[in-house]
Amino acid sequence: MLLIIGTVRLPADKLEQAKPAMQRMILASRAESGCLGYSYAQDVLDLGLIHVSEAWSDRAALEAHFKSAHIAEWRASWAELGIVDRKLTLYETAGGASI
Repeated sequence: MLLIIGTVRLPADKLEQAKPAMQRMILASRAESGCLGYSYAQDVLDLGLIHVSEAWSDRAALEAHFKSAHIAEWRASWAELGIVDRKLTLYETAGGASI
């Protein structure tokens, strides 16, 4: 399993404008084969900070995601939404367990 954890930053006053694009990205990604989870969450203390959490079954599924039309659309919207800071880290794991 592959996990992607990180953040995306945008001006807090652009958040309402960004929500429809974010929702489209989340829904389309969750519908992809191999997507085990895909979420964005607004930070409680830093309103322009969005936490990103993704889980993919394997590298092939993630590579297909990177080539999808919805990710191209999402990335094309960044300039208008003021997204200039993106920090994502990929982790490879053998699985997980509830704690």
